Amino acid sequence: MPTLKLDILVIPTYNTLSLAVADASTYPDDPPVVTSPTLEITVPGFGTVIKTFNVNELNIFHSDDLGITATGIEQPLPDGIYYFKYSVAPALENFVEKSIMRVDKLQEKFDEAFMKLDMMECDRAIKTQSKVELNSIYFFIQGAIAAANNCATLQATKLYQQADRMLDNFNNADCGCTGNNYIINFY
Repeated sequence: MPTLKLDILVIPTYNTLSLAVADASTYPDDPPVVTSPTLEITVPGFGTVIKTFNVNELNIFHSDDLGITATGIEQPLPDGIYYFKYSVAPALENFVEKSIMRVDKLQEKFDEAFMKLDMMECDRAIKTQSKVELNSIYFFIQGAIAAANNCATLQATKLYQQADRMLDNFNNADCGCTGNNYIINFY
């Protein structure tokens, strides 16, 4: 007979408006018989909310569920490090904690920059330079995620901020760049 082993997965929704958390726990009963399943979610910049957690299901949360906006009003969820604690009664003994770096807004910004690349009316060297810049930005985004997954919150924040600045610079640049970075470093 299996023992109680709590676990959760934060599932990508590819949507800035939603956060999905799935129950990946092993329960001794089928269907599970648990008391007071709750999920504490610490939203960056907004504090902690405690939500009822639906066992063996995918739980979807929006800004109004997380206390960011009024009921019925949805806005994009903030990027940053989210902390989760899933527990069942008695909570002192049965819980699991996780943290993730949410980068959905930054990823949306990156996707827009990437889509601009195909529409640029520039020469080959400039297009290649843009690809090099976007690869560097992507590297910083992935570094922020990895750092957060390994509890290096300060490093995760710095990498996120660097990627955000680089994206701003990329999006504000016109097609008159020289492509010198590619020529100097990769040609």
